[in-house]
Amino acid sequence: MEERGCSREEVISFLSGVRAEDVHHDHILSSMCTIPHPIAIAVQEMFSATNLGDPGLFPGTMKVEDLLIRSLGDLMHLRSAGGYATAGGTESNLQAIRIAKKQREDVKRPNIVVPASAHFSFDKTCDMLGLEMRVVPYGRNYMVDTERMAEMVDANTIAVAAVAGTTEYGMVDDVPTIAKIAKEHDCFCHVDAAFGGLVIPFLERPVPFDFAVEGVDSISLDPHKMGLSTIPCGCLLLREQEMLGCLNVDTPYLTVKKQCTLAGTRPGADVAGAYAVIRHLGREGFRSMVAGCMENTRRLVAGMEACGFSRVVDPVMNVAAFSAGDVPAGWKVSHTRDNHLRFVLMPHVTRDVVERFLADVADGQDEILKRE
Repeated sequence: MEERGCSREEVISFLSGVRAEDVHHDHILSSMCTIPHPIAIAVQEMFSATNLGDPGLFPGTMKVEDLLIRSLGDLMHLRSAGGYATAGGTESNLQAIRIAKKQREDVKRPNIVVPASAHFSFDKTCDMLGLEMRVVPYGRNYMVDTERMAEMVDANTIAVAAVAGTTEYGMVDDVPTIAKIAKEHDCFCHVDAAFGGLVIPFLERPVPFDFAVEGVDSISLDPHKMGLSTIPCGCLLLREQEMLGCLNVDTPYLTVKKQCTLAGTRPGADVAGAYAVIRHLGREGFRSMVAGCMENTRRLVAGMEACGFSRVVDPVMNVAAFSAGDVPAGWKVSHTRDNHLRFVLMPHVTRDVVERFLADVADGQDEILKRE
């Protein structure tokens, strides 16, 4: 830290230059986050000094968090769902498994059973909680093999997980079957819908994955992904609010005397931004947005196949994967563990962006043919 400060103009100028080094969103085709909705940005400033970690000082902000949880619970077919706003899917997944572990303290060598598609947050969770993680291989279309999952569950299994909107391929596991496996073995069932939770309900033919499925105990979903909220904002939803009680610790010097959240200080700004978008767009707005993303996904698939790339699976949501190959310089496309090209068609990936990308791909293919 320097002895004397700089002028506002100097600071803004410096940070503007640094920010310009970041990749512009119109060339990012691999991220599950997007440009926040303008209303989320406006509301974030309004709530910038609020702290949900000390809710007695900010009862209005706490009310907004309750409204967010109620709205998302309603979307997940359980308006009475409990939960709270997290920093994202990693925290939500960790807290869900902490609850599962607390409920089965009689198990001395606990394990959890997760799909091969499980997010790396489960690795972190098992490391922190001292759990064995059993990874179930893929079945068809990069969804978990539920028969193998049933075989891998035993008396020491405290939780099973399903993924609704896998990070690499955008697939949705067979949640009803997984929830049934959990129920048969008397263990916790968590659904990681960090991405798919705000996509699947707005598809033309949504598959069952939420609290409408008997046996689902908790769901993680991220408003800072397809919810167009500012970063970070995730949510952990629970079928029973009372489940959070097992995570309580004493907080004697705050306005509340117990706290169940992982973080102590929690920003209210991103929570308010998330609720603002949901309230502003409603189901109709989200349905329209998801439809646009799906249309762009179909266009990308058609264009890539015309350029000689093969789709790996038929997209279920706005994630597409193709056979390995080169992409034009300047475009940010990721690769799956199997080295497939992976695209996420977020709202910032407009039709114009897709067409520019496909034009560059076609030009690149022409150059390859000329060299041959």
